[in-house]
Amino acid sequence: MLILLPPSEGKATPASGRPLDLDTMDLGALNPTRERILTSLVAVSSGNAKRAMDRLGLGKTQADALPRNANLRNEPTARADSVYSGVLYAALGFASLDEAAGKRADESVAVASALFGLVRPGDFIPAYRLSGDVTLPRLGSVAGIWRNKLRPVLTDLVGDSLLIDLRSGMYINLFKPSGELAGRTATMRVLHEHNGSRKVVSHFNKATKGRIVRALLTTGADPSTVDELESVLADLGLTVERAGNRLDVIVDEV
Repeated sequence: MLILLPPSEGKATPASGRPLDLDTMDLGALNPTRERILTSLVAVSSGNAKRAMDRLGLGKTQADALPRNANLRNEPTARADSVYSGVLYAALGFASLDEAAGKRADESVAVASALFGLVRPGDFIPAYRLSGDVTLPRLGSVAGIWRNKLRPVLTDLVGDSLLIDLRSGMYINLFKPSGELAGRTATMRVLHEHNGSRKVVSHFNKATKGRIVRALLTTGADPSTVDELESVLADLGLTVERAGNRLDVIVDEV
């Protein structure tokens, strides 16, 4: 299986570490595109601050992202699984996985990234700020840049196994599985049930997905079909309803 996660918009800033070196990252076929986007992001962030914040969709309280973006080639890096933060990653708890589960994470998890396309847990990256809905000068929309570049790389990475696509929102637009791969792609919603009504609540959605990924890694489960994934989730004590290849996990508390 390959578990595809969304990135976190907020990131932990490494206090020390070697500078970014794209050649050390996994999935080197993405490096030419990574370099183009990196160059553009550094240039945008080094220019007029107001224009840069408008283009990157940053609010006044996020202005500190600009100098880090402008210096991305020299910023300290750390393993991606310690840079990405937020509710999903807190619930997943990469740092507290035992050795066997950590190895499974390195082999079976990837993170969608507007800057890097795909990031593996062991890739060394800096804290950066670039959302999947940004349009960069002379390059166009980030989603449009990545769409065809990610297709062959992700298809090859998944191989003949199951893709568990836990991305949401804008990051789905970076690459949408099609054809034969779409038939082997499981998506997931987490619905909070309260007083007889159900709705997607961001916190429940992210936290539950993080715990599910942790359980898949710690139990050693390796479902190869959507049917098998549905059974694994039921064995974990979750209430699951299925619509095609989408699995709805129903929760009443986080």
